[in-house]
Amino acid sequence: MGRQTLKERIPAFASVIGLGVLIAAYYIIGAVRDANVEYGLKAIVNQSVVVALVATGAVFIYTLGSVDISLGAATGVSALLGAMTYNATGSLWLMFFTCVGVALAIGIINSSLASVFNLPIFVTTVAMMSVLSAFMLILIGLNGKGDTIKVKARDVRPLDTIEIKVGILLAYIALCWFIFTLLPTGREAKFIGGNPLCAFLSGINEKKLAVIASLVSAVGIGLGAFLSIVYAPTLNRNTASSIGMDVIIAIVFGGMPVSGGPRSRILAAVVGAFSMGFLSQIMSMLNLGSGYGQMIKAAIFLLVVFIALGSRRGKLLTR
Repeated sequence: MGRQTLKERIPAFASVIGLGVLIAAYYIIGAVRDANVEYGLKAIVNQSVVVALVATGAVFIYTLGSVDISLGAATGVSALLGAMTYNATGSLWLMFFTCVGVALAIGIINSSLASVFNLPIFVTTVAMMSVLSAFMLILIGLNGKGDTIKVKARDVRPLDTIEIKVGILLAYIALCWFIFTLLPTGREAKFIGGNPLCAFLSGINEKKLAVIASLVSAVGIGLGAFLSIVYAPTLNRNTASSIGMDVIIAIVFGGMPVSGGPRSRILAAVVGAFSMGFLSQIMSMLNLGSGYGQMIKAAIFLLVVFIALGSRRGKLLTR
C-alpha cells in the first residue's frame, strides 16, 4: 500500500488530460460552429451532476472490489417516492428528505442481506434491481397519471440552477473525500479491494466496511434522485434507467479500475462524469447521431481500460 509510482498514476493523469482536451475541443468546435456555448455548459452540468453524485458514492463500493448494479433502479424509486411526497405535502424539504431516506433504506437492505446471508454485494444488488424495477411500475400504476408521476415544473424551478446543483455536488464530494482520505475507512477499503485474503488475515472487518460503503453510496443516490426531479419533474419507468451503466463508464473514464483496490480515487467519478457530458455535447454540436456517440464512447472506454491494465501488468497480486 505504498506510494504510487509515475507509471501507476498514468490512468489518472490520462483521464484529467482527456477531460482538458474535451473542454478545449468543446470551446473550439463551439466557436467554429457559432454554437451557444453557455447554453451547452448548462446542459453538460445537468447531464453530469446526477451521474457524478451517484458515481462518487459508488466509488466506495467499487473500491471494495464489488459492483452495485441496482444504482439506477434505486435512484428511480427514490425519485418517484420523493415526487409522490411532494405532491401529497407540497414541501420541497420533505421531498428532499424522502429521496435521501428511501435511498438509505435501500442501502441498508442491500448491506444487511449481504451480511446476513454472507453474500457479495453484487449478488444482493442483482435481486434488488429486479425488485426495485417492479416496484417502480407499481408506484406509477397506483399514483401516476397515465404512465408518469409529475411534479409541477414551476414549483421546482427555483432549485433548477447551476449554483445549487454544483454546490450540492461539491458538498457531497467534500464529505466523501473526508471519509475516504482522512479516516481509516478508505485505506481499509483499498486494502480489501487489493487483496481480500490479506485484509481478512489482518483483521479488517469487511462486513462493516460494506455497510459503510452502501450508506455513503445511498446518500449520493438520494441527492441524485432529488436533482433528477428538479431537472425533469415528469417521472416514468425509465427515470434514471441508464445510471448504472453511466456510473461504470464514468469511473473507468476517470482512470479508476472497476476492480477497486489501492488505485481507487474519489475524484475519478467526477472527472469521468463530466468527460462523458462534454463528449455528448461535442457529438451534438457536430450533428452526429446517438449511434456514433455510443461508438466513440465505447472506443474511449476500451482505450482507458487498456491503459489501466497496461500499467498493472506484472504487478497483480493473487486474490
